[in-house]
Amino acid sequence: PGKGRASMAPGRLVRLPGARGQQHRGTPSAPAQRKGGRPSPVAPAPSAAAVVQARKAKAASRGCVARRPVACAAKSMERAADVSHQVNVDLGERSYPIYIGEDLMTRGDLLRKHIPGKQVLIVTNETIAPLYLDKLTAVLRESDPALQVESVVLPDGEEYKTVDVLAKVWDRAMELRFNRKATFVALGGGVIGDMTGFAAASFQRGVHFIQVPTTVMAMVDSSVGGKTGVNHPLGKNMIGAFHQPEC
Repeated sequence: PGKGRASMAPGRLVRLPGARGQQHRGTPSAPAQRKGGRPSPVAPAPSAAAVVQARKAKAASRGCVARRPVACAAKSMERAADVSHQVNVDLGERSYPIYIGEDLMTRGDLLRKHIPGKQVLIVTNETIAPLYLDKLTAVLRESDPALQVESVVLPDGEEYKTVDVLAKVWDRAMELRFNRKATFVALGGGVIGDMTGFAAASFQRGVHFIQVPTTVMAMVDSSVGGKTGVNHPLGKNMIGAFHQPEC
């Protein structure tokens, strides 16, 4: 047998094109006998070229050509940013959608239509910021160059879920002279979502609010239901408000 990848060693199991569920050995030990003493015909093992061609045909039937992996990757990336599911939370005038999909952070058009004003404050933490803050900021600015996109980075951890740390969000919004049409974007897990929601509920008696959860728990629990707040030395989540995302 040859040394190439497509060469077939004796005794190797191969699958014949068009014959699903049937396996044949590359070199049968002896032909099978049938009645009359004559050997039964044995299907010849496919050549290496035939095996490669069959694999190419199978890949082409899936919409991708095996010899063009870049095209396959590009198609996968195009599909990744699609909304696979949308759940509408019916709250009358305060109804809002929940978009479910892969890499939706890259959908600037999807985010922009839920920002009524021109001012955006992204609230995140020291762990998430190096991963996603620049990406989300660039996507929002590209969606509308007129948007003023700012950010504030908080320390990471449940122990920082306090009024003192939350004041940094209010301070940043005040320094930027944000108005009541501003939108706060929570980029992080449950702690960031709770704190950003409470900041949005209380800043100028309530501004717009969008959740971009980055943990499974935030996606399925803390980002849904409008539960926002901070901890107190005498109790967890004892200071807060119910403030649904508004956009």
